[in-house]
Order: sequence, then C-alpha cells, then structure tokens
Amino acid sequence: MRKHLWIFMTLMFVLVLAACSGGDSDSSTETGEENTDENTTEGSDEGSASGEQEITVTAKSEIPSMDPSLITDSVGFQWAGETYEGLYRLDENSQLTDGMAESSEVSEDGLTWTFKLRDAEWSNGDPVTAHDFVYAWRRAVDPEVGSEYGPYFLGGIIKNAAEISNGEAELEDLGATAVDDKTLKVELEKPVPYFKSMTVFITFMPLNQSYVEEQGENFATEAEYTISNGPFEMTEWNHGEGWTIEKSDSYWDAETVQLETINSKVIKEVSTGVNLYESGEIDQTELNAEFVDQYRTNEAFNVAEKPYLYFFKFNQEANEALANVDARKAISYAIDRQGLVDVILNDGSVPAEGYVPSNFVSMPDSDEDFRDAQGPLVESNVEKAKEHWQKALEALGTDSVTIELLGDDTGTSKNVLAYYKNQLEENLEGLTIKLMEVPFKERVRRDNASEFEMEAATWGPDYVDPNTYLNMYLTGGQNNNMNYSNEEYDALINKANGEYAQDPEKRFEAFLEAEKMLLEEDAAVAPMYQDAKAQLFRPTIKGVFTTATGPEFEFKWAHVEE
Repeated sequence: MRKHLWIFMTLMFVLVLAACSGGDSDSSTETGEENTDENTTEGSDEGSASGEQEITVTAKSEIPSMDPSLITDSVGFQWAGETYEGLYRLDENSQLTDGMAESSEVSEDGLTWTFKLRDAEWSNGDPVTAHDFVYAWRRAVDPEVGSEYGPYFLGGIIKNAAEISNGEAELEDLGATAVDDKTLKVELEKPVPYFKSMTVFITFMPLNQSYVEEQGENFATEAEYTISNGPFEMTEWNHGEGWTIEKSDSYWDAETVQLETINSKVIKEVSTGVNLYESGEIDQTELNAEFVDQYRTNEAFNVAEKPYLYFFKFNQEANEALANVDARKAISYAIDRQGLVDVILNDGSVPAEGYVPSNFVSMPDSDEDFRDAQGPLVESNVEKAKEHWQKALEALGTDSVTIELLGDDTGTSKNVLAYYKNQLEENLEGLTIKLMEVPFKERVRRDNASEFEMEAATWGPDYVDPNTYLNMYLTGGQNNNMNYSNEEYDALINKANGEYAQDPEKRFEAFLEAEKMLLEEDAAVAPMYQDAKAQLFRPTIKGVFTTATGPEFEFKWAHVEE
C-alpha cells in the first residue's frame, strides 16, 4: 500500500500517500493503543471537548478526495472508511466482522466467491445492491478514471482486471457480476487466500452509480456531493481547516453507533495540538519526542502501534558497494536500533526483528504471531558489522566507500537520518554517508524510478497476510525497484501464492523460509524499526481502536462516557 503511504502523513498522525511505501517516522500512519485492553482507549471522568456523544480529533492535512476510487492517502482512508462500508469491516482484533455481506461461499477450486448482501440503504435512501459493487470495481480499473489503487489491487486478482486497466478488455469483462440485487459473484484469476481481507480496503467500497454520475466532476469534492452507506456521513467540509461527520440514521447497524458527531481539525504543529488539548478544545492529538516524557504518566497518554516498517533499501545497481552482501550485512549490524527508538524517536516505536512486523498476522489455526514463529532475523552488533565490513572492503579492493542515503527532509526524519549517518560512519571505518534529504513526493518519485543508492524507506500492509510484505521483492516486481533478484526467493513466493494457495501450513512455511532468505542470507533490505505514535486521547472516550489495515481509528463502536 501503501507504498507511498508510508509516509504518508497520517490522519491523526500523518498523511501517507499511497501504495504502501513511506517516509519518516513523523509522516507515518495508522495507530493502535498501548496499555489498554484490546487496543481500545480507556479513561477518566472528564467529558469530551465538544459535548455529549460529540468529539473533536486532529488531522495533519486536508482530505485530497473522498472518492474511494481515487483515494491514496491515510486521511482519505480514515474518513471514507467511516462513511463507506464494504463487504466487511475489521473489529478490534483486526478480524473480519459484519459489513454489507451477510454470508459468503467460495468454490472448491478457490476461484469463485459468492457474497449474499444484507438489506442496507445509502444515505439518499437508495438500496445498496450488488450492482453498486460491480460499478465501483469496474470504475476502479477503468483507464479513463485514472485510479492508482484499482489496477494495483484488482489486477492479477479479479479476472480480467489487468487487461481492462491496460485497455485490452472491456469493463463488462471484469470478473464481478450482480447475479441479482443481493448476490455478488466474483471470479478470480487464481486462488487468493487473503481475498476477503482485501475487500476491507477502500478501493473495494461500493458506489451508487446514479448518484456518482449525477454529481459528475463534483462527486466527493464537497460534503454536499458525498454519499454514505457506512456508520457516518459527511455534513461539513471546510477545506484546509477541517470537517464534520455525523451518525447516519440510514446505516443498517445504526443502533450500534453511539457517537452523534465527530469533528476533525487540521492541526499541523504538535505544540498547537497539545495546547488545544490542554484548553479542552480537542480530544486527541499526537505527541513527538519533545512532549512524550512530559505526558507519559498522564492518564490520557497512550501509544498507538501499527505494523508499519521502516527499513533501508539497497539499490544493488546504483553503487558497487551495495552489490556486496557483506557490505549490506555490515550496514544492518552497525545501527543501534534500541538507541534509535529510545532516544531519537521516543514515541513507542520498537526495534524491528524481521520484515514482517510483529502483532500483524498469526500462523494458520494458531494464536502464535508470525514474528514469534520465525524469531529475530536482524540484530545490532558492532563486532559483526566490522567483520563483514572488512570482508566487503577486501572484496572491493578499497579502503573507503561513499554511499548516498536518500530520505525525507522534514521533522523527525532529519534527526533519524543524522543518527544513521553517525552510527554508520562511526562503526564502519572508511565509510562516508552522503545524506540526500528531499521532499516526500520527490523521494517517492526517486524510489519509483530507482534513482537512489540507499533509501530510508517505509512499508505498510494492504491486507492481513505476509504476502503484502514479502511479494515486494519478486524479480521484476512492481515494487522491486532496487534490482534485487533471487530465483529461490521467487520460487518460494510463487509457491505460496500458487501451489500452496489452499494449503495454509505449507504456504506459511514458504513465507518463513523466504523471509529468512531475504534477510539472513541476502541482506537485501535492512529493517530498522516498527512504527508507533504517542498521543493524548481524552480518557472518557471509549471503544476507539485501530486495525492492521483499516482506518487509523475506528469510531463505529466508540462513545463518550460521562
């Protein structure tokens, strides 16, 4: 996903731009809660800043669009995720729970899914039907619409999606059919074990065709041109300042929704957010390292965790040294990850132990975390770093190496990049790190074009499955822009998504082996830390939680406790 995402500065945290990639810690995205049961906020006797069953939260940027086909940032994900509802939602444990689908069946070969829809209405009174899903998914791969995520998510998954987005097939050829108003049939290109999880993503939301076409170019650009089939509907949108969503009485599960109003204010400076929180004007704000120690013992303080990974990318064709596996291993060993998260970040982030983050996905038919099953694959060890570095220098026939490190030019990122430079130059004799700090959008452009030597990058999940991380590095893959290639790695990932697609045990064994190959054998990338965000959240606001791949905060089950 978010390949840009990452990075994307999120709502309530930082907007992340699309497709799963990312940037620095202060521009990362989603969140969860720490020190509370089931990642929900807990609290005190204070009311909310806004009044009974009304809360006010913060966003770091404007919403670029509320059109599910065009959204690529975390702010859009957040608020469209509260106003739209797909086949399923995610609960507090990131498990699928009731959405528009009442039931589903999959064929024995795993290629055909049939979803039965419940009785539900749009906010304009029209019924939600299977035709709304077909229209939305066709629109997402329509070349004339220009969706970024449509081809990325549907291509190679839903039958003929790739051909349609490439202009080689008609919209009507898409493998999504309305058998009747309440029956949606989906034909896949291949068995996809995580397909149901994918349908939570914003691109898979239904759209009311008549309403979208009636609004034309205005659709989803102002509150008055939005429509909802989810728990809330947008009622006000002051561009650049904030917006308001209110409980939707037409929502099928409206009796569960207790919050009446959620206001969001665009607050770009952490200090401003803290002051507004202290004055009682808002109910939530993020904290940076400057404020964490001050508020750590406050009952409103909590840490929101997400499975967002920050890591080094090594472009093996851009710098001769980075084509040397000992050099890559030396760089990975040389960074004190604990010092990074404790001193530089100080926001609840934790040292990375692998490429698939912790607390993200469990092993098949088990509560065991993937990360625990695998064990640590990366470590900080200066002695090993020096040993591998010496081997690399001897192989390269030199006593000095210069490497350019690409990263974002904002906030915490500058501090993190400076820390990386200091650690690497101090621990690896003869190494010079040349920092290349650029605006986020420019870094993403260079990443996509392979115009970097080493990059401080980020990745976050699009669906709850190891594949969302590990398929990135297939030879010639869309997101493999660092010229890494390993036929054995390719074979493992292809088996996981082909031969083993319907055998969960063998599939996850292949993923475990592939991750070990990627990090221990090839050191193709170097995981640094897993993201978290410290924040203040009014303690009387209950039932807010984060999910692995959904909106940063889920408000459907939230309420203010007086």
